[in-house]
Amino acid sequence: MPFPEAGGAHRMRFTSKDAEERIEAVRQWFGDQGREEFVWWIGPSATPPDLEARLLARGAAWWREGVIASMLAEHPPPSVSGIDVRRVETYEEFVIARDIAWTVVGFTAEQSAEVLTTLPEKWEARISSDDGAAYLAYVDGKPAASADMLFLSFAGFLSGASTLPEHRSRGIYRALIRARWDDAVRRGTPALIVGAGAMSRPILERIGFRTVAEQHLLLDRSNRS
Repeated sequence: MPFPEAGGAHRMRFTSKDAEERIEAVRQWFGDQGREEFVWWIGPSATPPDLEARLLARGAAWWREGVIASMLAEHPPPSVSGIDVRRVETYEEFVIARDIAWTVVGFTAEQSAEVLTTLPEKWEARISSDDGAAYLAYVDGKPAASADMLFLSFAGFLSGASTLPEHRSRGIYRALIRARWDDAVRRGTPALIVGAGAMSRPILERIGFRTVAEQHLLLDRSNRS
C-alpha cells in the first residue's frame, strides 16, 4: 500500500518474555493484508517498557516527526472572524475536501487515484450514520481548507485539518477548530481531543489545549521485498 500511516499497530501490551514473538506476529499480520509498511504507535502505557528500543533494534525507524501529542480542550477556543466554515453536505463537497487534504500531504497521482475509488463508499457510510462530519473553509468564496471530526460519546475527535499553502497564516485552522467545538457543544459533548504533530501543537497550546500524553511513531518496512 502506498500510505503506511493508513496501517497502524496500537495499544501494545506485550510481556518481556513474548515481545519478540508478538512483534513478528504483528508484522506477519500486516504482511498478510498486503501491507509492505505500517506504523507502530508507542504510547506511555505500551509494554514492555523497552518496546520502542526493541523495535528500533529490529529495523523500525522514526516515522516523519516521530512524536504525536494527545491533547484535550475542555473550554471554548477563541472565535475567528472573517472565515466562512461550513459542514460538508454533498458528495461534491466531500470530494473537494478530500482533494485539499491530498494536496496538502503531497499525495502522488497514484495515491490520489487509489483513494478516490473508495470515496463513494465512504460517503455512503457517512451519510447513513451520525458518527462524524467534514468541513470546508472558504476564502473569497473558494475552498481553502478542509477538516474532519469524529463524534465520540464524550468529545469530538479532530481527525484532520488541511489548509492550502497560499491561504495559511490567516486563522483558518483556528476557525475550523472553533466550528468543530460548536458542533461538539450542540451534541452535548463540550470537549475536543486531537493527536497533534509539531506544526499544530504550538497553535493548539495557545488556544487552550493541553497535552495529556505523547505517542512515538515508528515506521516498519519489514514486509518490503
